[in-house]
Amino acid sequence: MRTITLLLVLAALASVSTFGVSPAQAQATRTWVSGVGDDANPCSRTAPCKTFAGAISKTAPAGEINVLDPGGFGALTITKSITIRSDHIEAGVLVSGTNGITVSAAATDRVVLEGLDFEGLGSGLNGVNVVSGALVYVIRCSIRHFTQNGINMASSTNGSRLLISNSFIAFNAGGVSVHGTANVANIRNTEIDSNTSFAIQANGTGNLIGVETSFLSNSPTGISLLAGGTAVSVGPSNVGASGYTSVVPFQ
Repeated sequence: MRTITLLLVLAALASVSTFGVSPAQAQATRTWVSGVGDDANPCSRTAPCKTFAGAISKTAPAGEINVLDPGGFGALTITKSITIRSDHIEAGVLVSGTNGITVSAAATDRVVLEGLDFEGLGSGLNGVNVVSGALVYVIRCSIRHFTQNGINMASSTNGSRLLISNSFIAFNAGGVSVHGTANVANIRNTEIDSNTSFAIQANGTGNLIGVETSFLSNSPTGISLLAGGTAVSVGPSNVGASGYTSVVPFQ
């Protein structure tokens, strides 16, 4: 009788232990960050996290991190499909000596970065650094003061795509650089201004940049094509300044 009772007690304790662990490991499809949050929180609407790095581990693949109120949310490495979105709320990614957001995801993963403010302080490397992944969207973002590129598309995933829209990329060494393995960047309704080396660059055979309704200005080179890289201007509405044109045909 004592043996049976002991077994029942142990089974009950195991059940309690299991139920206690599961909620902590669960990931939400939508999480939240706040300038006054805490990464020890579950990242819910009423108990938000402090940083993107704190929130991403609690967000399910293909889920979304939303910005609840203004703040600086730190550097991040993304390894899965995710959306990070700020709807006209100051969402700062302030870094020094490193990349702002690095995308190092699987070959089928899609990443959306919307409404973020990247500041490299004159020592950050790349604002957005794409190492791998299928598709990266950069929407309504401001990217400034990085020592390498505002956006560095260097994916090792064959045929990765980068879509940039309604963004401001300025005061970096390079604006948007596309190299790697047959990668494509589409730039639309974006101002790329005062980058010290080039506005946009495609480097290597199979790497392509398309530009539509955008403004490239005040860089020594507007469009840099190296080692068989290609650019195309879509429509008549692109503007190039400082002695160069942004209209470049397929090569």
